[in-house]
Amino acid sequence: MDFELTPEQRTLRAETIAFARRELGKDIAEADRDSRFPAEDWARCAAFGVLGWPVPARYGGRDLDPLSTMIALEALGYGCADNGLVFAVNNHLWGCAIYLLTHGTEQQKARYLPSMCEGRLIGAHALSEPDAGSDILSLRTTARRDGDRYVLNGTKWFISNAPAAGLFVVLARTGHDHNRTQDSLSAFLVTTGLPGLHISRTFTKMGLRTTPMGAIEFDDVSVPAENLLGREGAGYSIFTSTIEWERSFMFAGQVGAMERLLEASIEHANSRRQFGRPIGGFQAVAHRIADMKIRLELARLILYRVGWLKRESRIALLDSTIAKIFVSESLVQTAMAAVEVHGARGYVTDPGLERELRDALGGPIFAGTSAVQRGILAELLGVRGALSGEFSGPGW
Repeated sequence: MDFELTPEQRTLRAETIAFARRELGKDIAEADRDSRFPAEDWARCAAFGVLGWPVPARYGGRDLDPLSTMIALEALGYGCADNGLVFAVNNHLWGCAIYLLTHGTEQQKARYLPSMCEGRLIGAHALSEPDAGSDILSLRTTARRDGDRYVLNGTKWFISNAPAAGLFVVLARTGHDHNRTQDSLSAFLVTTGLPGLHISRTFTKMGLRTTPMGAIEFDDVSVPAENLLGREGAGYSIFTSTIEWERSFMFAGQVGAMERLLEASIEHANSRRQFGRPIGGFQAVAHRIADMKIRLELARLILYRVGWLKRESRIALLDSTIAKIFVSESLVQTAMAAVEVHGARGYVTDPGLERELRDALGGPIFAGTSAVQRGILAELLGVRGALSGEFSGPGW
């Protein structure tokens, strides 16, 4: 494997960084305080092509290969100070668009993907429920067939992008109410505005506040049967075949954030003086910065490997699981180190480092907690009963 960037990838990276620095996250401090979704920045991302990076050109996308998409997302996370916006973009791509790309019919793709690339339709993944997150076979939302439609009832919980979304990928139970077999779940494309569908509440979060999060209520929501993804009963297999995209590509922006934090820490270590010399001259500071660089390069390598595997149409479940654990936990460690290097300046709100730490803390939780991911990894390595046959779901 040769991870040297091609001239086209170098240009893509440079242009993305320049765009993000120039146009995104200018009022992040205020938006974070208000938990406000940056609609204007979302539109700018759409105009630049971000929302269609992995989507074929015939649907209005940029048709980037998976590795180039990974590189572009890393550049977006590096150049954009609004981690919540980057997270919302990733939910749109890997919680919704990827389901259409990998399992949608031609009619479904043509109907929804152009609007998603244009930013007019925001995507979300409605999986988690009040009593079901990692244990997706415990989902209680039901979808009952009624002629040429399905009638959905239930509650979805902690759904990122929900208050702003126009299209949801919804997993619901089409089998017996108490059937925990894998063929009891189905996946649906559900648009907002349908009678009986409403956002029942919004959640205020510790971090990633510019990504709105809400609860969705389905009260006899009638969905056309043509909005079924794949066949009835294929929801679990559709989810498991798609999750490796979310557990890796969603974290490319975090690698970009790690590099941004590293550079800020180096600059501060060289300019801040104590006891007559720059604080970078003290091992306690220098070693923290060295560890930040080690984590950055290792995180980049595992993500690029996943991007390469997906470009070659190969399975990347094990690698994406490792990536999810390592990148998310590495960002927390790097953000904490950056706060420590900056001392009181890292703790107060003005420079934004405390926001970076708050944003980072969500990574080991969303898209399957680190504890569950380690169980999955152990099971993939042949440890019997590591998950008792269960599989983690995405979300919170």
